[in-house]
Amino acid sequence: MTSKRFFIGPARIGSPLLCVAAAFVCAAVAVADPAPKIAIIIDDLGYEMTAGRRVVNLPGPITCAVLPSTPRARDLAHAAHAAGKEVLLHLPLQSESDKGEKEPGLIVLDTTREEFATSFAASFESVPFAIGVNSHRGSLLTRHPGHMQWLMDEIAARGKLLFVDSYTTHRSVALRLAREKGVPAVRRDVFLDSNRDEQSVRREFDRLKRLARSRGLAIGIGHPYPETLALLEKELPRLTDEGFELISVSEYVALKDRPSAATDRLTVHAFQVDTVD
Repeated sequence: MTSKRFFIGPARIGSPLLCVAAAFVCAAVAVADPAPKIAIIIDDLGYEMTAGRRVVNLPGPITCAVLPSTPRARDLAHAAHAAGKEVLLHLPLQSESDKGEKEPGLIVLDTTREEFATSFAASFESVPFAIGVNSHRGSLLTRHPGHMQWLMDEIAARGKLLFVDSYTTHRSVALRLAREKGVPAVRRDVFLDSNRDEQSVRREFDRLKRLARSRGLAIGIGHPYPETLALLEKELPRLTDEGFELISVSEYVALKDRPSAATDRLTVHAFQVDTVD
């Protein structure tokens, strides 16, 4: 019996074998090294129409967080939705530094369960197109499991809503209780403008990008300050050329909240306190 030997020589340029191999390698590299992703929320919308429209006009899927029952809440929520931006209810929660000021929709430690439900319903109704909730201030209330459980109950009762913990205290239990309730949730990584000067905003924006590169994705929160908007108007169009992908908050939560997500690596970094808690 005569044995036959087969020899496969080097593939010629342009051959089907080489094209398939090259496509496979490129696909493998794309899967192994996806573009780092960044999500950005702009808080405190609802009072100023001019600044609010400037936020709505920012390039890309910036998320607009609107304070409830404010003079421009409905107008800005409609404008954001029309521009393809996602909208969040920016829910006021009591902070450690509250001095008795009462803002629309504020939930405090003395709020009863019935009052909580009524207040939340009114706040949610006042911000059209909201796909979720993020906390406004809240360094006191987000530490209290009872009130955070009530909040997650209200969010869960309204279907497919998400939650973002603005994380103004390292003692916040909001994220844990959201996950226990099955509410898709994340907490912010960086405040862009705790200090409003241009240099500080740029430093925090650069920190957001470093976190995204090291972890695969990162989320930042800013405010409609002139310094913040000026930087974002300049820097957002550059993100793609720098290798980043700007994504919506719902996309971010879907990636980050997924237990098996390859990008959901544990990272320890300094806790950053917001100046308005």
